[in-house]
Amino acid sequence: MQLTGSPSYGPGAAVTPSDTTLINCRALWVGGLGNVAIATQTGAAVTLTAVPAGTLIPIALDQGRVMATNTTATLIIALQ
Repeated sequence: MQLTGSPSYGPGAAVTPSDTTLINCRALWVGGLGNVAIATQTGAAVTLTAVPAGTLIPIALDQGRVMATNTTATLIIALQ
């Protein structure tokens, strides 16, 4: 049986927040409570505050960044 309407993701990779490292993903898994600061390739930036542990953030990043500055969440996984 396969559920419909639910996205499926390929392998994930651990994310070390960095103000310079570029990543590509279709979603972010946040394992530990905190803020997640994200910047896109074009420079648009947003900080998601008080993200609960165990949250899936369905945001596609193409050459984006999970910023070290303002990111306090832990155990972040980039999902393909």
